Order: sequence, then C-alpha cells, then structure tokens
Amino acid sequence: MANNRFFITVAAKIANALNVIVDYLIGQSDHIIMDKSLIRRMEDIEALPNEEKEKVYYLIDMDLAYNKTKKAFAL
Repeated sequence: MANNRFFITVAAKIANALNVIVDYLIGQSDHIIMDKSLIRRMEDIEALPNEEKEKVYYLIDMDLAYNKTKKAFAL
C-alpha cells in the first residue's frame, strides 16, 4: 500500500511539473488539461449536489450552443 502511494505521489508531481493531469500521463485520457483554473472549477462543480450540477451544465451547454450558432452565422 505504501509503495502504491509513492508511485501516485511521483505521478502527481510529474503531472504537476508538466502541467497535465495524471490520467494523461498514464494513457487514460487523450486530453491535456493545462488550465489549472479550469481543473479547479471542474472540481468545484463535482462537489455540488446533483441538482446544482445539472443547472451549471445547462448554463454551460446553453452558452456553448449560442457561441456555435453565432460562429456558424458570422459573415
């Protein structure tokens, strides 16, 4: 168990130094998240009750759809 913690700690330090997430380092994600404020926001959202999370997701989806539509019809 202590050996696992050592490897987790090392992986976390490497990820932090490279400014990526541990999942990316171990091949569990194709996405590199380099914006630490985005990661903090995602963690804050995850801590919300489900009903509140759904409200946040709805607002994000609404804004993304608006911007995609705006971009599609831009001249």
